[in-house]
Amino acid sequence: MPYKEYKPEKLYYTIGEVAAILEENTSLVRFWAQKFPEYIKPARNKKGNRLFTADDLSNFRLIYYLVKERGMTLEGAAKRMKDNKEGVDRRVDVIESLTSIRERLTEISNAL
Repeated sequence: MPYKEYKPEKLYYTIGEVAAILEENTSLVRFWAQKFPEYIKPARNKKGNRLFTADDLSNFRLIYYLVKERGMTLEGAAKRMKDNKEGVDRRVDVIESLTSIRERLTEISNAL
């Protein structure tokens, strides 16, 4: 996955942090949050800034995978998430794990 790995250690993530993790701009994060309200439900602080949970971040990762990597339309991604969220979620996790393992093996190989 081209976006950065994250460890869900925070209660809330700002829109800038989500954008940095996905390596996308904040306007795209805002747009996806508006297009997928059933999966991404940002809280708002007193200033009105959007705050996203770890679950929201996981859903952003699913949307990123379906739209950016699989080339699906937003409507197609929404349908896939509705019909088979568990299957898509597991697939993304497996791909991330394999990518991480490949990176570690490459580091080990280069160190030899």
